[in-house]
Amino acid sequence: MCVSKRSLGTRGAQGFGVWSTQTLGMRVPVLAIVAAIAVCATVEAAGPVNWPQFRGPTGQGVAVGATLPVRWSERENVVWKTPLSGAGLSSPVIWEDQVWMTTASVDGKTLGAVCVDRETGRLLHTVTVFQPDEVQEIHEDNTYASPTPVIEAGHLYVHYGRYGTACVDTQSADVLWRNEELVIEHQGGPGSSPVPFEDLLIINCDGADKQYVVALEMSSGRQRWRTVRSAPYRDNPIFKRAFSTPLLVEYEGQPQLVSPGADQVHAYDPSNGKELWHVRYEGFSTVPAPASADGVVYFCTGFFDPEVQSIRLGGRGDVTGSHVHWTYGKAIPETPSPIIIDDRIYFVSDKGIATALDLVTGERKWIKRLGGNYSASPLTDGRHLYFCGEAGLTKVVALGPRLRVVATNKLSGRIKASPAVSGNALFIRTDAAIYRIEAR
Repeated sequence: MCVSKRSLGTRGAQGFGVWSTQTLGMRVPVLAIVAAIAVCATVEAAGPVNWPQFRGPTGQGVAVGATLPVRWSERENVVWKTPLSGAGLSSPVIWEDQVWMTTASVDGKTLGAVCVDRETGRLLHTVTVFQPDEVQEIHEDNTYASPTPVIEAGHLYVHYGRYGTACVDTQSADVLWRNEELVIEHQGGPGSSPVPFEDLLIINCDGADKQYVVALEMSSGRQRWRTVRSAPYRDNPIFKRAFSTPLLVEYEGQPQLVSPGADQVHAYDPSNGKELWHVRYEGFSTVPAPASADGVVYFCTGFFDPEVQSIRLGGRGDVTGSHVHWTYGKAIPETPSPIIIDDRIYFVSDKGIATALDLVTGERKWIKRLGGNYSASPLTDGRHLYFCGEAGLTKVVALGPRLRVVATNKLSGRIKASPAVSGNALFIRTDAAIYRIEAR
């Protein structure tokens, strides 16, 4: 059984903050990866039971040990399908027998969360968290419930951008605390998901008016630290916005929070918010989360002339001229995050062009048009890559020296939320339902 650090009265590096770069790619022995994940994700002979945050235990879409289904449809390999009301793009998060998602009314006047049983799909809880008096217009591709929550034993932490952050008791569905202090001008709606570190919930807040990173105490919602972005922004407020989710990594035994914003990616000490280093670039409205392996971080720069950049960890201050190892600038995603497997980094552009690059050199290994549009971030079980398209089609790609699509699977509805994994099951949220998909 996985024991929450909170139940022991403390949180350590082995608790929620699974941030070691040695657990992030697939380049170290699987046993080392499983050991690093074991405290925050119960591990079966299959994959992790718990999927506690955006992109899973490591924050990078890697389902260690899982054997996921390759083929499915509305009639094949669907264990259950549960209809969902409202609108939301948040990914499912899973703890033991519960699957939670945030949701919102289309007009944003009701913000809440729903829980279904992992085994049966039965609806367990529907909770209203916030009912804002005034809401701002959002982008047509967004919803008021797009940030993915964080879950641990007994607690769900939900975030709706400027409209509030809260903690929900996962057994009673009572709201334990609310924080409505993180008010920024999204100009498009909320997007950044929180990440857990020890006893903190860390959130990127990159609006047109204010740009900062903040840490809230998970026990109370009180602010522990807030760090204003150091980037020299351009005059136009539009170019100051970003919607990315940060990534926790480790370098030489110390945690770092890698946090992309507009025009600059920063690294902070997650315990106190002190800036460690930054890299300057030209780009805004940044959405993809970073990826990391072997002391290097990789991220997408956002709109204008997007690139993937490879940055060596270990610098201090402005490392733009010293630690950027390589850049690549063709068919870069503006929404889906990249993923690292073995010695390659993979990504799919919003327009459906998939690319594999050598992790060390940035050399392109293959590029292929998958077709369709993509918002969800890819997922891997170590054998296949899963690319979920907006039209409800998931392309399953076999890992190997060349791109080989082994299945194209269709669900009704649109897929923009990134998938989740528990055991050998894949959980996919569409705009109308949540599915448990597993080979039977």
